[in-house]
Amino acid sequence: MSGLNENQLNQLYQQLLQEKNNLEEQLNSNDHFGLAESQKDTIGELSSYDNHPADLATETYERGKDIALNENVEYQLEDVVAALKNIENEQYGICNTCGKDIPYARLQAVPTTQHCVEHAKNKHTNHDRPIEEEFLDPPFGRTSLDEKEEQNQFDGEDAWQIVESWGTSNSPAMADEPEIHDYNHMYSESDERDGYVEPIESFLATNLYGNHTSVIRNSEYQKYMANGEGDHELEMNEN
Repeated sequence: MSGLNENQLNQLYQQLLQEKNNLEEQLNSNDHFGLAESQKDTIGELSSYDNHPADLATETYERGKDIALNENVEYQLEDVVAALKNIENEQYGICNTCGKDIPYARLQAVPTTQHCVEHAKNKHTNHDRPIEEEFLDPPFGRTSLDEKEEQNQFDGEDAWQIVESWGTSNSPAMADEPEIHDYNHMYSESDERDGYVEPIESFLATNLYGNHTSVIRNSEYQKYMANGEGDHELEMNEN
């Protein structure tokens, strides 16, 4: 038997009994989180393959959650029963790993524990990350061609930029760039030149035969002129 005195052992025993009653009542009062009833009965249809797949998905999600909650309570109940059995066998309060007495303060906090602090399971925070992160890192790592020389074709990042340009849940206030004030510039590299290399290529145009030069006064044209790079004679020579 551990170094617990009779009064301490009795208090812990009563605490475990109360916890056991609470857990059993929790399982019985809601029929094990509704698992006593089949999923078909909860849907209320003759067949689970009905015209409401979204409803079925919701019910499936809720059933999975109920299973997890039920298992968690059952695991707690198993630990409580094991602790009560250890009291009866005079093995309570002794670390299963080193055989030393578990301090009373620790037993008060975690009456079902079977290990001292030094040998407690999950003592340290688990910093393991899903293996998928290595596969996907960096973002678009499988399909991004930006880091490869002589590669400038359409890639995964470009695909995301097109989708993102149609809108996300973010607002200009949440943008990475502090100078963004409208939704048209929210997506990644929104100012990236699409279909041309030099700005002048985006606003000077000709017909199919290279004749009839015209100036398209778009945003690139306005920036070009504002930066003093343009020549107003371009407009005068427009024909």
